[in-house]
Amino acid sequence: MKTKGFYEKYIKRLQDLILSLIASVLLSPVLIVVYIEVIRHLGSPAIFKQKRIGKNQMPFEMYKFRSMTNERDEETGELLPEELRLTKFGKILRSSSLDELPQLFNIIKGDMSFIGPRPQIEDYLSLYSEEQLRRHEVRPGLSGYAQVNGRNDITWTKRFEYDIEYVDNITFLGDWKIMFLTIIKVLKKEGVNSDENIMMERFDGTN
Repeated sequence: MKTKGFYEKYIKRLQDLILSLIASVLLSPVLIVVYIEVIRHLGSPAIFKQKRIGKNQMPFEMYKFRSMTNERDEETGELLPEELRLTKFGKILRSSSLDELPQLFNIIKGDMSFIGPRPQIEDYLSLYSEEQLRRHEVRPGLSGYAQVNGRNDITWTKRFEYDIEYVDNITFLGDWKIMFLTIIKVLKKEGVNSDENIMMERFDGTN
């Protein structure tokens, strides 16, 4: 376990809280419009909740705008594959990152930070190496060092290497640099898989 610097120990959480409250107010018209459009295109509920793993390996519910339908196989009753349930509207939400906006409320609650390793599903915990588990020494982020260095275009192993590099080098200037790079990449739609029907493969402990 690394020793926290002054910024990480005293400033980062306060900064997250202030910025997330301001962003929630300023972006409230966007949140309302997207909420209404999700219900119109995909139905209710508009918010998708999924258990993810946070700081100190503690689970929490992460919020996103729903981007897929709930269509099921008529014979088995099981949900259809993601690529069949992801609509044109859902692709727009994902490519623009608008589906991530509800995570502002995760930041307000203290589950997440603006910048940190992206939160992953519980299934991956048993697959991480001892070094990869260190990504849970900090709050997960809305964006992170891995996201501005490839997003969906890099392997899981490389992602986790970037995560640990971030954990070991948290600074005020570093966080703001990642924030600005994230905004630029979202506007340019860089690092998003060029074939939007293909979901990123699951982590299996080796990839």
